[in-house]
Amino acid sequence: MPLDSYVSLGRSGLRVSPFTLGAMTFGEDNGWGCTPEEADSMMSEYLGRGGNFIDTANIYTNGHSEKIVGDFFAARPGQRDRVVIGTKFFGNLWPGDPNGGGAGRKAIVQQAEESLRRLRMDYIDIYWLHNWDRTAPIEETMRALDDLVTAGKIRYIGLSDLPAWKVTEAQMIAGFRGWNPAIALQVEYSLLARTVEGEYIAMAQQLGLGVMPWSPLRNGFLSGKFSRRRTGAVDALRTTLVGEPVEADYDVIDVLETVAAEAGVSPAAAALSWVHNRPGVTSTLIGARRMDQLTANLDAVDVRLTEAQTEALDKVSTPRLNFPADYAKLALDLAFAGTTVDGVASETSHLLKQSAVRY
Repeated sequence: MPLDSYVSLGRSGLRVSPFTLGAMTFGEDNGWGCTPEEADSMMSEYLGRGGNFIDTANIYTNGHSEKIVGDFFAARPGQRDRVVIGTKFFGNLWPGDPNGGGAGRKAIVQQAEESLRRLRMDYIDIYWLHNWDRTAPIEETMRALDDLVTAGKIRYIGLSDLPAWKVTEAQMIAGFRGWNPAIALQVEYSLLARTVEGEYIAMAQQLGLGVMPWSPLRNGFLSGKFSRRRTGAVDALRTTLVGEPVEADYDVIDVLETVAAEAGVSPAAAALSWVHNRPGVTSTLIGARRMDQLTANLDAVDVRLTEAQTEALDKVSTPRLNFPADYAKLALDLAFAGTTVDGVASETSHLLKQSAVRY
């Protein structure tokens, strides 16, 4: 699937690239990002390959990321409408102001206006709630976002990093009230972070939400930088912030290296291919702070692992999921007793085998 083989995002008419360019690294304000000039080069590379979806947030490098994206398109008249621009709200850029962030109506409208100013744009394609505001009623948040759609300030709504039950509540309220629902969900998802498979993926598929994994390389742990075979310091500016892999992570990295070697690709490409081809995933967020990192990640869009390679990665990274995920197989066997339904085979549960008597 090349970068310009576009896919519909969730239950919407918005078409996006299979890989989304994340702009969290744009700006050196936090000590580990890239310069505006490097960010411009990476955006040009991404768009030149047919990519059309750039994702940022108000909190990324204190708003500098949004400004870098805005300046890029302001210097290229006519190109803005040809791309999909997403940004997020929630992060408070105004210490001491309790309404400077979060998801109340005042904060949402204010943050939208500030993001539009930094982006130098008239509208935002996808406006993401970046986290759950436990102090704001979700109906207030969804109605404010619906009003922004009606006002033409945003085109679509997205949700990021909310509990699954809160996402469901938001979608149900929006549907019941006739407001615009969210069309996509951003969650952390990688070979080293698979717990979203417990509830999030099935929920997103039921509710019409396109799943967008972030940190698909788990803070660079799956990029090839870290290996049991390698000694010496790792060139990772963010190591002081995110730490290093633990032994259980290296168990996965070992298999990833083997699979990548068999496939003739980098560990990063194999890890990106694995997560991008998981059920429910629509577009995968990739980021980089150097051009060589970006091009390597973009090349992964065409990588296809074999069934055996995928199974090897599945097995070594299988997570322990939250209740009631462990009961899924038992429920299937209890309900269908050895038959095949919708292409899924079941067995006769041992609970039913214990007695042949039916009362």
